[in-house]
Amino acid sequence: MPSRPDADDPRLGDVSEGRILHAILSRTSSASHALIGPGDDAAVVATPSGSVVATTDTLVHGPDFRLAWSSGYDLGWKAAAVNLADVAAMGARPTALLVALAVPADLRLSFVERLADGFRDACDALAPGCAVVGGDLTVSDVLTVAVTALGDLEGRAPVTRSGARPGDVVAVAGELGHAAHGLAVLFGRFRDGDVPVAVDPAMLAAGESAAVAAQLRPSPPIGLGAVAAAAGASAMMDVSDGLALDARRMAAASEVTIALDRETLGDDPERAIAGGEDHALLATFPADALPPGFRAIGRVLPRGEEDLLCDGSPVEVSGWDPYRDWDSVSG
Repeated sequence: MPSRPDADDPRLGDVSEGRILHAILSRTSSASHALIGPGDDAAVVATPSGSVVATTDTLVHGPDFRLAWSSGYDLGWKAAAVNLADVAAMGARPTALLVALAVPADLRLSFVERLADGFRDACDALAPGCAVVGGDLTVSDVLTVAVTALGDLEGRAPVTRSGARPGDVVAVAGELGHAAHGLAVLFGRFRDGDVPVAVDPAMLAAGESAAVAAQLRPSPPIGLGAVAAAAGASAMMDVSDGLALDARRMAAASEVTIALDRETLGDDPERAIAGGEDHALLATFPADALPPGFRAIGRVLPRGEEDLLCDGSPVEVSGWDPYRDWDSVSG
């Protein structure tokens, strides 16, 4: 997107809160479940099933993203996607997002406009009918995006982490390991010493471009959360911290052992197991209930000494930790 003249693209510290909010809210879509949207003290969102699925996630400049690598559009898209995935993992359909922004005063107005565009387009693509219905705006030295996502179960029971039973099929919808590959490319190729530098698309091979996109602008299979619930999923969760860590969490909550089959994990099973931020959906199903969009990657066993096995052996990797797997340098 071409840059705008500074006169048309002021720093946030030089304009009113009202102008910033107008720039954001004028770019949002209407949420199909919103009875009252932005503009009042609070939104009103319909809950046809009588219950609300709610989750929140915060992205902070430094441990969660770098402005050298992420545009405002990327950041808005990712902030929406990671929250939508948590709603989907409960078997619900996302209905609304609330967004709180803490923004540096020297950030340009165009950045928050593109941020709003990213939120809008991610919702339209991943969870049609869901949209930003409100939020908050404040000033901070550190750019922070905090999102609360709401969802509706449409009369279904929520799918929790604790329902996996021996004999169930372990399955996944979405990609594993691509986001971790993308992060490795960013840290390995686009830094000047410790300082992140802008991504040059010409330096990326085809597979690397897709991996970087999976890290900066993930597209989890949001609609398949409701599909899994309707098909009888016994347990489900969002794979945000890596398959190894999240499968262990599911196994512990369900008091079972999860056994993975390495050959089902793609061309790079080690990265699929250890990598984080995929936001795929990990689920278990009765053996005859695997729905389209999910692929089997293992089975549920009675509780043993280990929470997680791969080809019969314990899995040593611990999973994703942003404070360990990102460095501490801002940029």
